[in-house]
Amino acid sequence: MPLHFAPEELAQRRQKTVDAMIAQGLDGLLMFRQESMYYLTGFDTFGYVFFQCLYLGVDGTLTLLTRAPDLRQAQYTSMIEDIRVWRDAADADPARTDLKPILEEHGCKGGRLGVEWEAYGLTGRNAMRLAAALGGFCELTDASELVTRLRAVKSPAELACVRKAAALADATLEEAARLAKPGAFEGDILAAMQGAVFKGDGDYPGNEFIIGSGPAARLARYQSGRRTLSGDDTLTIEFAGVYRHYHSALYRTIKVGKANPKHEAMHKIAREMLGAGMEALRPGRPVGDVYDAFERVILAGGYTPDNFAYGYALGTTFSPNWMDWPMLFSGNPVIAEPGMVFFQHPGVRDPAAGESAVVGETVLVTEDGVERLSKSSLDYLRNS
Repeated sequence: MPLHFAPEELAQRRQKTVDAMIAQGLDGLLMFRQESMYYLTGFDTFGYVFFQCLYLGVDGTLTLLTRAPDLRQAQYTSMIEDIRVWRDAADADPARTDLKPILEEHGCKGGRLGVEWEAYGLTGRNAMRLAAALGGFCELTDASELVTRLRAVKSPAELACVRKAAALADATLEEAARLAKPGAFEGDILAAMQGAVFKGDGDYPGNEFIIGSGPAARLARYQSGRRTLSGDDTLTIEFAGVYRHYHSALYRTIKVGKANPKHEAMHKIAREMLGAGMEALRPGRPVGDVYDAFERVILAGGYTPDNFAYGYALGTTFSPNWMDWPMLFSGNPVIAEPGMVFFQHPGVRDPAAGESAVVGETVLVTEDGVERLSKSSLDYLRNS
């Protein structure tokens, strides 16, 4: 059983979850977020694309309902002992035929259960089936952020994973900076970047690495297709080192070929935005202050923000993305706490000139400020 955390730590996490459930008047919790399952038990899978639910009672009872392929997966990766399997069928409705009897067995009839309605592991159809199956049986209430809020503050053991991920991100950036030259093929750069993570015992990220040059350098999402860098080009990369599913992301623009003073000036503003955001991220202050700090700098530099959120928390996340709760948008009242990890990704874009410059970093909230986790330089990157 390859648990990545001590059984005692997993037990403490489950107890904190039970305490939060009791505080919210819940008798049990139905989890559909893979992040919650991994955090509390070690269960590691992508099988959440099908109906899968982990029940936790206030007495500490755990029961996993999953498909047959994930029986062995759960036995191998988690501490869960009670694992039930539902059968595939044309008219399969595991919420009704399997989950409801499990909950009745655990004495949940007439009780109040929290549900992770906001979960990639619970499709709209399955959510409706769940509500229909349990309607009149028990009260269901939204508890989508209950475990997520606990996950936001990392333990020392978790932070060790985050720091390892940060080191992998630095190794990844080193590969990109080495290869990003005129005539280089994006596919070779991407292969070297991802290879640096795997060679360091890292994992697949929650979403694809973002790489784009030429017109695609201004995009903020992955897209299919590769091009070869020209002698006057810009390469934008957003990526993460990942270790035991914990992420540490970086965001960079690399100028390739000819010098461009305007682009370098844009990078200077983006770097100033990052500094202001790091200064604004303080324990006891709302995380929304970070966006406001970014906005003040970019407006003073003569540019307009092109984003309504310049970052988010990072942690142990699964596909389809590595973005975690909470987001860094103006007015977000969530209070920063020591042990939280955030990815700040300010950028400056000039659509008329077809240019963009970004500098993104992962930071840890400490007792008196933030710690930048990457050891890589923030200087302007240009390869001729």
